Amino acid sequence: MHSLAVPPLFAALRQSRRVLIAGAGGGFDVYAGLPLALALWDAGVEVHLANFSFTQLELLDRSAWLDDNVVAVTPDTAGPEDYFPEGALARWLATEDLPATVYAFPACGVRRLRAAYEGLVDRLDLDAVVLVDGGTDILMRGDESRLGTPEEDMTSLAAVAGLDVPVRLVSCLGFGIDAFHGVNHTQVLENIAALDREGAYLGALSIPSDSREARLYRAAVAHAHAATPTRPSIVHGQIAAASRGEFGDVHVTTRTAGSELLVNPLMAVYFSFQAAGLAGRSLYLDRLADTVGLRQVGLRIEEFRESVTPRVPRAFPH
Repeated sequence: MHSLAVPPLFAALRQSRRVLIAGAGGGFDVYAGLPLALALWDAGVEVHLANFSFTQLELLDRSAWLDDNVVAVTPDTAGPEDYFPEGALARWLATEDLPATVYAFPACGVRRLRAAYEGLVDRLDLDAVVLVDGGTDILMRGDESRLGTPEEDMTSLAAVAGLDVPVRLVSCLGFGIDAFHGVNHTQVLENIAALDREGAYLGALSIPSDSREARLYRAAVAHAHAATPTRPSIVHGQIAAASRGEFGDVHVTTRTAGSELLVNPLMAVYFSFQAAGLAGRSLYLDRLADTVGLRQVGLRIEEFRESVTPRVPRAFPH
């Protein structure tokens, strides 16, 4: 039983002392976990950060690799100058005197990614893993009109759902952003309602715009933008704008030129779930269990999509 007085997300983590917060979808997804990490650090919890990486990790010195599946990125780790979100985050964390190692997983299929997580579970003695998604396409069960960009998210969900860890959660930040990839957010809300009926929904939690968590998150995003000027995060640019009260067609990078945006308060809200419940609703996650490469994941999803009739999308009526 949950209470209005205690957000269910924090209630689910109440007994956890060593938590891994990991970006599910690659790129800058790990930044979606920063507000939560900051709140947990302030509460005395040992928090570690990780990311399913789009960085060319093979270019990093082998001394940074803990094993074949995990890289430990620190502020001193040399990496590609044009795109290295994990390195940028590690350097920013160090400026704030926060734990400054960001673990990076190479782009791969479920089997290798689960091995990476299992290695970190043992190495860090974890009792909780929280996947974070910039956007909400990790909530797609497979029969929606469009799935967004599911390959990385579903690989991460399948890997974490199979871990032997007491607490496994998923939190989404950036509601509405996946409209760019064709996601129908009425169907997102329909999926959330179904997860609520099944007891897997941990509610929505707004990040107060004047909170320390929001201020430091915006600072981290601004730092990442400056560190990656040719490929700044579109997702976190919008979330950061929403977190300071901006609304409407707000552009923070020329990468969105020519498109109409709807920055709004829902983008700065965590929607959280039990990972097992979310994985259990997927119509195709079992097809990904033995995948080795990310391209193989994409092909399995394509094969599944050819076998279903997608639900008819509806416009949000309000």
